[in-house]
Amino acid sequence: MILSHAAPVFVLGGARSGKSSFAEKLVEASGLPMHYVATGRAYDEEMRDRIARHQAARQGKGWTTHEEALDLSGLLRRLDAPGRAILVDCLTLWVTNLMMEERDMAAEFAALADVLPDLKAQLILVSNEVGLGIVPDNRMARDFRDHAGRLHQIVAEKSAEVYFVAAGLPLKMKG
Repeated sequence: MILSHAAPVFVLGGARSGKSSFAEKLVEASGLPMHYVATGRAYDEEMRDRIARHQAARQGKGWTTHEEALDLSGLLRRLDAPGRAILVDCLTLWVTNLMMEERDMAAEFAALADVLPDLKAQLILVSNEVGLGIVPDNRMARDFRDHAGRLHQIVAEKSAEVYFVAAGLPLKMKG
């Protein structure tokens, strides 16, 4: 599968579904200069280890990594250029960061939605699908699930292609 257009590609899946690997392969197959936008913050030791493993896996493969926890739309504008591939991994970590900083979710989502159609770079966005399980038992978890679901609808609508990955198998849902 080779990227052939500048419209966004959206890759969803559950934890350890293979979505990030699938998205990375899409970018690597493009032959374009590769930029990795990491949205995760290390709130604890386990997350620090996870981030370090992800960084080590990309080491020496031609990726340029950019860490951005909050201003995703601003970073995408700054990185944008024709003939470049940008992978954002992942939107649900971005949602967590926004919630922890008590940001205006609707405004942040609107800013991202506004930038997506104008990008000239090939953009691949990765996110965890969190709406397929039981209703969470606490307010914050329910708010997170609801914010992620709304963001996913916005990004899917703006994307040329949408994939759902389960057990390492991508299912094309749009495009």
